[in-house]
Amino acid sequence: MRRALISAFAAATLVMSGGSVAIASDSAPPRTTHGPCQYTQTPEEPPARRVPLPPDPRRTPARGTVDLAVPTSQGPLPLRLDRVKAPCTVQSFLHLARHGFYDRTVCHRLTAYPTLKVLQCGDPTGTGEGGPGYKYKDELPVDLPPAATDPTGTRRLYGRGLLAMANAGPNTNGSQFFVVYGDSALRPNYTVFGTVGPAGLATLDKVAARGIEPTAENPAPVDGTPALRTELLHVRLSWRY
Repeated sequence: MRRALISAFAAATLVMSGGSVAIASDSAPPRTTHGPCQYTQTPEEPPARRVPLPPDPRRTPARGTVDLAVPTSQGPLPLRLDRVKAPCTVQSFLHLARHGFYDRTVCHRLTAYPTLKVLQCGDPTGTGEGGPGYKYKDELPVDLPPAATDPTGTRRLYGRGLLAMANAGPNTNGSQFFVVYGDSALRPNYTVFGTVGPAGLATLDKVAARGIEPTAENPAPVDGTPALRTELLHVRLSWRY
């Protein structure tokens, strides 16, 4: 299932990275964890890579930050995950990282709309269709300022350097995520769960500067495959940010 992200002027689909769990039969209900995050199996969406459902303790860690080293084929993309803002999202992301789910995956989408500037990563299939075989609840931001470019007042500023989840509607988070390389105006429907470190911003600028791969139908696209192939080599815990 494709994940939709709407800009002020155009629709852009963000995909989520996936892992997988055992697929239930037609007669068996989807498995759901019993903790507060309630990670739920999605048998209708074939998993891109097999992983079990994440742990879901009654007291989900909800304090502090976690630094991740993410070397890519175009340079470092260090991430700092914020458990305070999105404890269930951070727990899921770390779970996928520990299982090598993001290793050797390509960031398959770059957008360059005036109000939507993001790089989308995390789908092992590289098609925008891959998912982890489960979904979980939103942890939507409540502290984002209004987007100055939006006269309706309904969109918020997803500022440069934010790390957020893509989705296909309410409570459909999985594993695909996007990093914001330029201030973007979005409805606050996307979980913010961290930030990109300074070295990562330089890497994003490098990728964005090369633009989007042209096609026969569109020689100057503003949404599509990055012209500069960007592969996440691995995602690991780091002591440096």
